[in-house]
Amino acid sequence: MSKIGKKPIAIPSGVQITAEGGQLVVKGPKGQLMREFPAEFTVRIDGERLFLERKEGADSAQWGLYRALVRNMIIGVAEGFSRTLEFQGVGYKAAVKGDELELSLGYSHPVTVKAPEGIAFSVEKNTITVSGMDKELVGHVAAEIRSRRTPEPYKLSGIRYAGEVIKKKAGKKAVATA
Repeated sequence: MSKIGKKPIAIPSGVQITAEGGQLVVKGPKGQLMREFPAEFTVRIDGERLFLERKEGADSAQWGLYRALVRNMIIGVAEGFSRTLEFQGVGYKAAVKGDELELSLGYSHPVTVKAPEGIAFSVEKNTITVSGMDKELVGHVAAEIRSRRTPEPYKLSGIRYAGEVIKKKAGKKAVATA
């Protein structure tokens, strides 16, 4: 029995949910999200709460997964999600040009990341913010940006998530003298 799957999901005001033929549509102030649903689960709305119910024989791990996905859809259309990245390094720069993020990361050429539909970039000093309605897509785009120059443990230069801790390693000189 899934502990997560049986919990109700609160529906904030301004969010409309429709479930038809295995497809769930969530509309809110930020926009609209859709997701295909397996036949083993049904959606029941009771006032301002949503219950995800499973049919007999359905996997309880999938029940918790789909409940979390529905909750993320509801939060996404109501408030949205954002992921903050920090970059550090000599000559590292970032700029937003239209719907593209242009990064100077020490390569001989600028690196350009195009924003998928529903994703917005913003840059302040040495931080990049990726925001949008779809939590999966926001996380995927942030991971793609981070992969362009992952943080290295000797000088700590590169792109990392805000709050991510990178353990600094000692260089050759520090090891040789010890």
